[in-house]
Amino acid sequence: MEWTAIVLFGLVVVVLMAGFPVALTLAGVSLLFASLMAILGQFGIGWFDMSYLEAIPSRVFGTMVNETLIAVPLFVFMGLVLEKARIAEDLLETLGHLFGRLRGGLAIAVVVVGTLLAASTGIVGATVVTMGLLALPTMLKRGYDPRAATGAICASGTLGQIIPPSIILVLLGDVLASAYQQAQLKQGIFAPDTVSVGDLFAGALIPGLLLVGFYMVYLVARAWLFPSTMPPMERAADDGHLGLRVLKALVAPLLLILAVLGSIIGGLATPTEAAGVGAFGALVIALAKRELTLARLREVMQGTVKLTAMVFLILLGASIFSLVFRGLGGDDLVHEWLSGLPGGVVGAMIAVMLLMFLLGFILDFIEITYVVVPITAPILLAMGLDPVWLGVMIAMNLQTSFLTPPFGFALFYLRGVAPPAVRTSDIYRGIVPFVAIQLGMLVVLALFPGLVTWLPELVYGR
Repeated sequence: MEWTAIVLFGLVVVVLMAGFPVALTLAGVSLLFASLMAILGQFGIGWFDMSYLEAIPSRVFGTMVNETLIAVPLFVFMGLVLEKARIAEDLLETLGHLFGRLRGGLAIAVVVVGTLLAASTGIVGATVVTMGLLALPTMLKRGYDPRAATGAICASGTLGQIIPPSIILVLLGDVLASAYQQAQLKQGIFAPDTVSVGDLFAGALIPGLLLVGFYMVYLVARAWLFPSTMPPMERAADDGHLGLRVLKALVAPLLLILAVLGSIIGGLATPTEAAGVGAFGALVIALAKRELTLARLREVMQGTVKLTAMVFLILLGASIFSLVFRGLGGDDLVHEWLSGLPGGVVGAMIAVMLLMFLLGFILDFIEITYVVVPITAPILLAMGLDPVWLGVMIAMNLQTSFLTPPFGFALFYLRGVAPPAVRTSDIYRGIVPFVAIQLGMLVVLALFPGLVTWLPELVYGR
């Protein structure tokens, strides 16, 4: 009756596309389907052992005591505080003047700001909305093609998915740690190695910066080939102290990045401890800039609670889904399918990457992380893939889910703040080259896995 697991997966996707809440859909559809299969099993039509559901309390308690996941609300808090501190406004204004006199310079400034915000906030929605409000009107006023401007803003805003500290890497680190242990136990290794969030942070750093470099190369090439679409700015009258202004704008975010990432990669703190340092550092920056009031702090705390509650509810719903899926024999079915593909582990990896990319058109990265990764990752890891390399490949792939229509959240965020003159089709067409660059980056990482594994081996001796 393994086919019933595929029916369950399809039902979940259909209900999600209908607009029902993710967490309630994952849990509710799974429990209803399990009950139906258990009832039909009495007539020989279906089958499900309800004892699988007895593991739900332990799953819930395991989530409650998981220290790694404490980093999620702390990183969210850090990002929201920095948003209120108007770090992005200062960076966009100063770097826009610094690069603006170059053809395509405003777009390059957007990418640089997106990189700095990714390494200090990691919240895609806040980054895209902020740069859409601040940079897009300026770019359009200076004569930028709407497709070039919107594409650069959307793509730069999603860098927080791959450049650490990233919430998706925290979630992936927790899921992959469990998957890696399962894979080793199936291989008869009863003293399994571990993979941590710090390993993923170190592994994602070079690919993330390389992706930024590819974005810049594309923008420079476009500005050179089509100069009318990305004209330079005129020199501003107050550019005399530009170097000092740039230095002043960069000091705070760079110090925060150094404190968070440096402490993790240097082995001085765990990601959870570093997240605490980052949250405290963000408060210090906001206080120093006199941008933190009680009203704003209340907004930040409410936003942190809402985002964290959403993530953890999805995690609990996905745990119930995975239990039911396993009880229906879905794990065995997926294992047989991936193992039977031509090309062995390469064919299986390509199939999983393609599945995640296609699901990114209709599902959120959190849903894919908690629904697809727990099913496929143990099988791929049992085939001998490096867990850090696999995690970074998945994170890079899931980054495209923010840019692919019809449900790309970065597209929605920018559409909500873009001027009426910018058509939705301009936004959709503008992100196509950046999605292609991200897919090309996946190919580069597949051909040169050392780009991912070199730094973790150097720092942690993996």
